[in-house]
Amino acid sequence: MIGKSLVQALSDAGMSVDWVRDGESGEEAIAVGGHAMILLDLGLPKLDGTKVLERARGAGRKTPIIIITARDDLDSRIAGLDIGADDYVVKPFEIDELLARIRAVQRRHAGQAQSSIRAGEITIDLASHTVVYRGITEALPAREFALLQALTERPGTILSKAQLEERLYGWGQEVESNAIDVLIHYVRKKFDKDVIRNVRGAGWMVRKEI
Repeated sequence: MIGKSLVQALSDAGMSVDWVRDGESGEEAIAVGGHAMILLDLGLPKLDGTKVLERARGAGRKTPIIIITARDDLDSRIAGLDIGADDYVVKPFEIDELLARIRAVQRRHAGQAQSSIRAGEITIDLASHTVVYRGITEALPAREFALLQALTERPGTILSKAQLEERLYGWGQEVESNAIDVLIHYVRKKFDKDVIRNVRGAGWMVRKEI
């Protein structure tokens, strides 16, 4: 029940979510890579979450990991953080607090102190889903915001259609062949065609500097 509610809440916040239900599957998902964040329960069947975390860090995997668990004793919290967790959230929790913690961990890994990301003339606010570009301020729908966030986090880097689809859509989710093109069209329509640059045959990018 918690898993289903969490997947829905994260999806509503514009995140693409993959959900596995045991430690062995979790370890396989981490090995595949490509995720921006991992929410890890400790009380998992087949392989305890602590072992999943320990093996992931031992293998040099640096994806941010937030532990979500009912284990609220001090020793468990210290052990989880010392093994390599970026944060530790005890059940029950409010989804708004979890989302704030996710944003905080994302900022730390990006080397930022503010809840906003800037690239060239683009400023995006992670908390309010608003974007400012050339004096225009817009609150974007979840998926349009996620698209622009993916590009703004890596300014000057070309992201292919496949990379953007992987970031925006979960495993097994049906994706229309023109889905990315449609999202880019809507974002450009709100701002300007130059907000997202197309590199013919390669993908899309946002400018690193003005």
